[in-house]
Amino acid sequence: MSDGASSGPRGDAETVEVLGGRLVINDGPAIIVAARETRVRLLSGGYFPPPVQDVRYWLDTASIDGAATHQMSADVSVRGGPSARTMFDAAMLGAAAPLGAMLAKRFGNDGPVASKIAQGAEVIGSVPSRLVRTIWPPDDYGEKVDPLAAANAAGLKATITYQGPTANGSAGANPFSADGPLRAGPRTVSIRASVPSTDMTTDLLREMTLLVLRVVGEFVGGEAPLRGRTYVVGKRESQPAPGSAPPSAASPGPTRTENVTLDHVGGLDTIVGQFREIAVSFRHPDIMARWGARRPQGILLYGPPGTGKTMLARALANEIGATFREIRTPEILDKWLGGSERNIKTIFQEARRYRHPTVMLFDEFDSIISYAGTGGDAASQAVNAVAGIFKQEMNNLIEDNQNVIVVATTNFPHRVDDSLIRSGRFDIKLSIPLPDEAGRAEIFKMKIRDLTERHEYAGFTMFAADVDPAALAAASHGFSGADVGEVLRRAQLAKAMQEARGGKGEPITHTDLMRITTALRH
Repeated sequence: MSDGASSGPRGDAETVEVLGGRLVINDGPAIIVAARETRVRLLSGGYFPPPVQDVRYWLDTASIDGAATHQMSADVSVRGGPSARTMFDAAMLGAAAPLGAMLAKRFGNDGPVASKIAQGAEVIGSVPSRLVRTIWPPDDYGEKVDPLAAANAAGLKATITYQGPTANGSAGANPFSADGPLRAGPRTVSIRASVPSTDMTTDLLREMTLLVLRVVGEFVGGEAPLRGRTYVVGKRESQPAPGSAPPSAASPGPTRTENVTLDHVGGLDTIVGQFREIAVSFRHPDIMARWGARRPQGILLYGPPGTGKTMLARALANEIGATFREIRTPEILDKWLGGSERNIKTIFQEARRYRHPTVMLFDEFDSIISYAGTGGDAASQAVNAVAGIFKQEMNNLIEDNQNVIVVATTNFPHRVDDSLIRSGRFDIKLSIPLPDEAGRAEIFKMKIRDLTERHEYAGFTMFAADVDPAALAAASHGFSGADVGEVLRRAQLAKAMQEARGGKGEPITHTDLMRITTALRH
């Protein structure tokens, strides 16, 4: 498949096909201008198939030799090795591409079959491109593009480097050797390109993004590895959840709160403002140090279920540009005596070694760590010991590692001992209430806008023009943000099922939403 540009669902958008999926660039010039003022994260709303775990892609500017330069940097993180089938596909799809052979070769110690495939990929990689394309015609295996060659041909001089563990456990050791990366360890492929700001164009931004997506495709393998997925670069980046149908099918997909930003949070203006201040303090440690000021080390969010506490933590991570690390109850609690305490110590030992900004979330904090009172029974003593270790580990965390901030959420703050969440451990304690009517209207408005921007395209309209968020807010007294999302989910599902049964795919109307709201309230 060859890439082809076409006009997107909006006039300022460009759509490009890549590996069976779509890349949509919204107002490229505005992105380039924005990067002159601040670091811009791209593809933050994208879902990437396994074994790819994360893609961190940034555009910013720097002064190099006195000249302003736009810098594009992306890190594709992968955990575990692809299957033999995937490596075979990578060798075939990237046969004319050194990158395809390179990736296959690096996973050559995953087993005897994989080793043979990797050896074959090395041979294939040395075959002239014209001959390989004759053996495996493009129509058989989809897009066959040497990622670096395509970028270079478009005028983008990019580099690709590898970081990750090797058989002897040392990062960065020769990944091309026979004792290449171990299957169990994480790997990162780094893609970099610098362009003088005077020469920076949307075309170069597009080529860099295509290069990133093609590297992802090399890891995923198979024919059209990005089939059915849309990746958006620009304002309000997002894309359908895994398993969503291609845009032409107009199928619904839930909001991916994993990639939510503070711009997506409705009805909590004061709290969002506080989170933006925290993000600013986190991004400027040099200024904080100059004044001897200490940003918050811990944040406690409490309130009824479904009010957006976890979403706020994820949004904070994205606002900072940090890794999001969620610690769940099973990671801590252990039935064996002393096991839970060891687990907490291990988690914080790792946190003190993080070299990148990280938001650590302890969700449902009260279920992980709560006092059982002054009882002298073994169970009470065990719970108190867990809480005591947690307090010790929280002491001076920020002094040990400025890159980490802890967020804890709970629906039952009275179950958490005051000494555990005192200032110095959790400096900020915020009540996240159920939204009022104005807040619910804002949540309806933002969620509908998000769904519209992610799913509507020329010829398909998701919501009718008569939808009135204010009226929906008035009819949804007592609803949480999660309840509002459930109203929309049910409406999407009903319309999708209607069309799946052979009916007409009419837009979701105000009447549809009011009927679901009333049913959910009762």
